Amino acid sequence: MNRRRANFPKAPALAESASGGPRIVVFAYHDVGYVCLRLLISRGANVVAVFSHEDNPSEQIWFHSVVALAREHGLPVHTPVNVNDAEWVELIENLHPELIFSFYYRNMISERILALAPLGAYNMHGSLLPKYRGRAPVNWAVLRGESRTGATLHVMVRRADAGDIVDQESVVIEAEETARDVFDKVTAAARTVLDRQLANLLAGKAPRRRQDESLAEYFSGRSAEDGRIDWRNSSRDIFNLVRAVTHPYPGAFTEFGSRKFFVWWGKSVQCEPAARPGEVISVAPLRIAAGNGYLEVTEWQWQGDEHHQSGAGHGLRTGMRCDPYPTKQEN
Repeated sequence: MNRRRANFPKAPALAESASGGPRIVVFAYHDVGYVCLRLLISRGANVVAVFSHEDNPSEQIWFHSVVALAREHGLPVHTPVNVNDAEWVELIENLHPELIFSFYYRNMISERILALAPLGAYNMHGSLLPKYRGRAPVNWAVLRGESRTGATLHVMVRRADAGDIVDQESVVIEAEETARDVFDKVTAAARTVLDRQLANLLAGKAPRRRQDESLAEYFSGRSAEDGRIDWRNSSRDIFNLVRAVTHPYPGAFTEFGSRKFFVWWGKSVQCEPAARPGEVISVAPLRIAAGNGYLEVTEWQWQGDEHHQSGAGHGLRTGMRCDPYPTKQEN
């Protein structure tokens, strides 16, 4: 598995002050928020305030900081718990925004706020809408074995991710790419879309086309528990789960006895069922039976121990088995 993690290419020198133009309020977080805000700054856009989030101490923070970028360039930054509270709505009203952007901001923004901007309010979403509306769209696309996804800039309305589409940029999902790999591509695509449409947005001339509601699908956020492996699934589906939630996400796991066993990487082998789902059929290499074929585990970790790449030392034995979707343990 290729572990190279390149940083985003350096952008042109950033403008030190806004060049006028429509007053813009930006809601942003994560890498998409970072690169899109950076683009606005580099173009001298008149960003009058940035709203973001305080980092969650229980979350692994592997992405760039919108707050740090905004402060670096002297932009007012706010991190409210609920931006829709009356005091924050009043503050935004007093900013007199003409254009509102949401770049991976994690909370819904009320219609009252959206209506404040005469040039419109626009959100950048990490899928090719109307597919994968909702939370964690990149992870879901990888998990479901999609071959393409992308970034969509759309009008914000009351329903999440349901507004008219302004522009989209597609990216390929390679068969062994992780969600992090794909997220980097989607981040670059988001910047491309904003770059392509910025002049139209500032002039109030952004193109719009309705989404096809017959193709719409919504997905919920994902928790660490959603990484539990169901060994009754095909080996390919299990591998897709692994690559959708491997580092820097919480990881795919199963349980032997009462202890979690994380599968950080592996190889899907599809063939006739090799054994009962969840049964260890080989220890060197480590292979665990799936609904068809098996998953060859190449990177693993017992909860609380070190991450291992291949090799022995996992302590599992041929014939050991975790239930396909564990409710009790059988060895």
